[in-house]
Amino acid sequence: MATYDAVIVGGGHNGLVAAAYLARAGRRVVVLERLGRTGGAAVSTRLFPGVDARVSAYSYLVSLLPSKIVTDLGLRFAVRKRAVASYSPAVRAGRPTGLLVERDPVRTRESFARFTGSDKEFDSWQRFQGMLGQVAERVFPTLTEPLPTRGELRARVDDPAAWEALFERPIGEAIEAAFEDDLVRGTVLTDALVGTFTHAHDPSLRQNRCFLYHVIGGGTGDWDVPVGGMGALTDALADAARAAGADIRTACEVTGIATDGRTAEVASTGGTFAARYVLVNAAPHELARLLGEQAPPPSEGSQLKVNMLLRRLPRLRDSAVEPRAAFAGTFHISEGYEELETAYRQADAGRIPSAPPSEIYCHSLTDPSILGPEPAREGYHTLTLFGLHAPARLFTADHGTTREQLLRATLDQLDSHLAEPIADCLALDSDGRPCLEAKSPLDVEREIGLPGGNIFHTALDFPYAEGSGEGEGESEGEGAAARWGVGTAHANVLLCGSGAARGGGVSGIPGHNAAMAVLGR
Repeated sequence: MATYDAVIVGGGHNGLVAAAYLARAGRRVVVLERLGRTGGAAVSTRLFPGVDARVSAYSYLVSLLPSKIVTDLGLRFAVRKRAVASYSPAVRAGRPTGLLVERDPVRTRESFARFTGSDKEFDSWQRFQGMLGQVAERVFPTLTEPLPTRGELRARVDDPAAWEALFERPIGEAIEAAFEDDLVRGTVLTDALVGTFTHAHDPSLRQNRCFLYHVIGGGTGDWDVPVGGMGALTDALADAARAAGADIRTACEVTGIATDGRTAEVASTGGTFAARYVLVNAAPHELARLLGEQAPPPSEGSQLKVNMLLRRLPRLRDSAVEPRAAFAGTFHISEGYEELETAYRQADAGRIPSAPPSEIYCHSLTDPSILGPEPAREGYHTLTLFGLHAPARLFTADHGTTREQLLRATLDQLDSHLAEPIADCLALDSDGRPCLEAKSPLDVEREIGLPGGNIFHTALDFPYAEGSGEGEGESEGEGAAARWGVGTAHANVLLCGSGAARGGGVSGIPGHNAAMAVLGR
C-alpha cells in the first residue's frame, strides 16, 4: 500500500490547486482522477470533428480566481478583459433596439439614454454598481483567509444598507428599488440565477448567494476570458503540481474512503492508498457515498449549455449595434425582469419556458488563440450559450426530446433578435454536421460526475461561518479545517472542491483553503 501525506480525490482545478500548494510545501501528494484527463469541468476540447478550434466545453469564464493563487504557484496563465460588459436586445414601440453596457461610461450613458429616454436609469446603474464594487473590494480578499464570522464580515463590509440589500433581504427588493426599466432590472438579476433555480424574491436567499459570488470576483466583479480557453488554466495547474513533485494519476477512480480521524485509506481502481489526510474535490453527495454514509439528496442543477462554432457572427435586427460589440460581452436573451419570472414559474410547474432565458458570449472575439490558423483566417467564431431556468427535473421523463425542444425554443428566442437565423451561420464539421452541442444537467452529471448536474456541486453559502450569530471567535468548532471552512464530520477528511464553504465557480479558493488547513496556516 502506497503511503502519502495527502490523497486528493479528483483532478479538477481545485484539487490541482491543493496538490500544488501541498507539494510545494514538501508534502507527499497523490491526485486520483476518474477520467482519463485532469481538469474536471475546466477543460478545452476540440468538440467538432475536423475543425481546429479548442472550445471550453463546460465552464468558460474566470471571475473568482485570485491573482494570489496564480502568483503563489507561478502559473503560466493569463486572462483578458472583455471590451463590452453586456448587450441586451429588445423590441420597444415595435422597433428593434437594445442596451449596450461598455467600459466607457460616456458611451454607456448615451446607450442608457437612447434606450430608456433619460439619464435616470444610468445614474441608478452607477450608484448600484458603485455599491457592488465597494462590497467586492472588501469581501473578495477574505475568501483566501480563515473563514470570518458573520459579524466579522459585516464589519468588513462596513455599509449597513449594502449588507441589508445583499445579505439580509431578497435581492429583488434592492433591484426594484434601484431601477424602473424592466430590461435593466433583468440584466442585473441574471447574476443571481446562473445555474441556480430560484427567483428574485426567494425567502431562502439562494439568489442572493449566487448574485454575491458573481459580482465580487477579483474585487471588481469582472468576468474575464482565459487565454487559450479553460483548459489552459488546468494544464498550468497540473504542470505546477507535477513540477513540485505531486503524483497525478488519471483513469483511476476512487471507490471508497475509510478513516478513523487520524489516518485514512483510499480504495481505487488503481490500488489502495494510505494517507494522513484525504482532500475531496467532489460534491458532498459523492463524499458521503465514498464514505459509505447516507448521502444527502443531490443539489439540482439548472442550465442548458450550448457550444457553437460559427462561420461568421450573425447580423442583428438592431442596426445601431455592430455584432462584434454585441457579442463581445454577455448577450442577454429573453432576460427582462418579468420574462425571468415567467420562465421560472413555467419551469417550476414542470413546463419548458415559452421564452427560455439565456446569455451568450464569444470567446474568440477577446482571445482568438483558441482558433487554429484556418478557422481564424476564414473568420470563424465560437459562441457559448448558457440557458437559465432549465432544472434537471424537466429532463427526467424524456431527456433527449426535452433537451431538443428546449434547445429549439432557446434558439428561436435568439433568432428573434437576429437579421438572419443562427443556423445559417453555423460552421460544419468534417461529416457535414452543424457545429452545435447542447448539454442538460443530466448530461453534465453523466459526463463529469456532478450530482444533479449542479455546476456548484451544492447550494452556495454566504462566505462566512454559519450559525455564528454576532459573537466573536470560531463558530464551527476548533481546528484548522473548521477555521478554513473545509471541514467534514471526519477530522482528516477535508472538502477541497466547490462544496466547501466559499466554493463555487472557477476559483481555486477551496483548494487553496484546504491546503492551508493541512499545513496548519
